[in-house]
Amino acid sequence: MHWHFSLQRFSFVVNNRSPILYIGTKASTMAEVATKASRLNSTSTVSSTISSDADQILVEEGLHTATAILNRPKKLNSITDHMVACLKKLYQKWEKEENVKAVILKGNGRAFCAGGDVARVCEMGKAGLHGPAAAFFNEEYQLNYLLATLKKPHIALIDGVVMGGGNGIAIHGMFRVVTEKTVFAMPETSLGLHPDVGASFFLSRLPSRFGEYLALTGERIDGAEMLACGLATHYVLSEDFSLLENDLHNLQTSSQDVVNNTLNKFSKVVSPHSKSFLFREEAINKVFSMETVEDILLALEAKKGVDSWYKSTFEKLKKASPMSLKITLRSIREGRHQTLDQCLVREYRMSHEAVIGRVSKDFYEVFMSFALLCL
Repeated sequence: MHWHFSLQRFSFVVNNRSPILYIGTKASTMAEVATKASRLNSTSTVSSTISSDADQILVEEGLHTATAILNRPKKLNSITDHMVACLKKLYQKWEKEENVKAVILKGNGRAFCAGGDVARVCEMGKAGLHGPAAAFFNEEYQLNYLLATLKKPHIALIDGVVMGGGNGIAIHGMFRVVTEKTVFAMPETSLGLHPDVGASFFLSRLPSRFGEYLALTGERIDGAEMLACGLATHYVLSEDFSLLENDLHNLQTSSQDVVNNTLNKFSKVVSPHSKSFLFREEAINKVFSMETVEDILLALEAKKGVDSWYKSTFEKLKKASPMSLKITLRSIREGRHQTLDQCLVREYRMSHEAVIGRVSKDFYEVFMSFALLCL
């Protein structure tokens, strides 16, 4: 069986860089919300584990390409507010510079990006600094949108772990290059949150009900599986990255075809491993098309004794936050009928509510429990 679902640009319908962002009943542009968040930040302080902001993003600028390097290897390149702000400025700058024909993003160390710095957001929220905590998500989602609408080819070199917020700065770009070391996941339901950074857009557009499955379970998948289901556009061996980057640096055009041909020179034909979720399409489609989380759990539980896959999937869902599961299921299904900007606006409202904790405290309780297990 050969798998490959091409979702290279996900048919974006986005033209305005400032969609309306709703907080409560008041409508604001993203720029206005960012200004308000900045004011909150200027009058609030919170302890930080970040030792230095200056070197969190490294930059390499060639004659015709520009490269941003995520540089927090000890933290698996998890994204801070400083990194988000820096990438936004760089992308806006490079898009205007005629000599820059393509933009490359990669990570330093064994990870591309393990996600957003949720620990810091949780710390701010627990300290009552809900404005600055929510502002992190607002800025992050603006970056995701900027990347999705970038007019020049964007090549994400995903060599290693890419999870959560890391997917927001990888998947929305034109080209997503994975390797044998790539590990993808959206694990938010186990952290009391929901798959965000536009995940309700890109996961909902996967074939069958793979989107619901990956969003609810937080399943980790490899590079070959990403390529097969359309989350990646190319598969290149990690050892060939230096040669690939050298060829990319020699590009003298923004032509998508030329960039694609350059990537194809190093691409390998790979197939998912025999136990891949992709070979469970019929079961996933049947179970994860059910109307509610309760129905999904009942269907899995009914077949626990028949097949170990049903049992392991059931156990994954039982370990997740029930509130997160319900919110996530609805989010993916609404996202299937929305544009990217609509998804990001809605996801911000959801993240804002999670930070405030008005409906549920799962974000703080579940995340802190997870953090203690990791000590």
